[in-house]
Order: sequence, then C-alpha cells, then structure tokens
Amino acid sequence: MKTALIVVDIQNDYFPNGKMELVGTDVAARNAGRLLASFRESKRPIFHIQHINGPNALFFAHGTSGSEIHESVRPQENEPVIQKSSPNSFHKTSLLGDLQDEGIEKAIICGAMSHMCIDATTRAASDFGFDCIVAHDACAAKDLEFEGSSIAADKVHGSFMAALSFAYAKVVSTDEAISTISKVQTSEP
Repeated sequence: MKTALIVVDIQNDYFPNGKMELVGTDVAARNAGRLLASFRESKRPIFHIQHINGPNALFFAHGTSGSEIHESVRPQENEPVIQKSSPNSFHKTSLLGDLQDEGIEKAIICGAMSHMCIDATTRAASDFGFDCIVAHDACAAKDLEFEGSSIAADKVHGSFMAALSFAYAKVVSTDEAISTISKVQTSEP
C-alpha cells in the first residue's frame, strides 16, 4: 500500500516565544523529524502543509517568520509544500489531487494542532478513502478553555486522539509508525 507522510503546520509560531505556543511542540517536532528521516531514507512521498493567514492575523501571518516551517522539519528541495488557510489541509488546496496522482492509499499524519488541523485533516483524509495513521507523539495541542473551565493540553490532545482512533485513524506512537513503514517496505515488490 503506497504510503505518504503529511506534516501539518509545524511552524515557528507554535514554538516557545511564538505567537501561539503549544505545549510539547519541541517533542512533537523531534518525533516528526524522525518520521521525516524515515520517509526520506525509504524515498517515500512527503507532503508539507503550511498554514498562512492574512497579514493582520494573530499568528501565521503572511510574510512573517512565525509562519515559516520550523527548522526541525524544514522541507528539502524536492518535497512539496502545500499552503492552506483553513484547518482542513484538503480545503481549497491541491493535496487530494497530489495524493491521488502519486497513487497514495495510506497517509501517516503528524503536526499541529491536535484539536484543529490534525483532527480536520485526518477526518477529511479518511472521508476521501485514505487509510490513516496519526503519530500521536508527533502532534501537539494547547491548553483550552470551555465554559469557564481550563482544559490542559494533554487532556485536549488525548481526547482528540481517542476520538480519531474511534473511527478515523489508527493512532500510534512515532516508533510504531516507523515500524509500520519498515514492514510495508519489506513486503512491497
């Protein structure tokens, strides 16, 4: 089954001193970097997603260093970067056509934010018929508030990973995702 890696929105504004700092972004980025290395080594397709907002946005504002893809997962010259402006990486982008053109059947998804773009992108990918895997420890979230109650980022992240694993994706660790790729690679002709 031809597999692609989709790295979603690991951008500078999500890191310490950024405009929308997430909890655990450094760890998530390191794990995403490990996935990238594995895909690069096996010469499998990689798609980078970059969220770009208007120039007056709170974060990921067009033309700012905060909107740039973080150095830990910086794309190589031959790796496509697909820009988007909504949580769903498929909405008004070339991602679906690009995946179909490559004959992709399975997508391994990582990045940020767990409760927004990872959730929206994974659900859309599943709805489009892709077999989805989310590397949960290569994703990050932030503390949220709902009706006056604070919800810690780890609870936000866990809730969304649990929901995705219910019907939309297999949710695994980075190690398990890399192992999956190795198994697929050895079983392909």
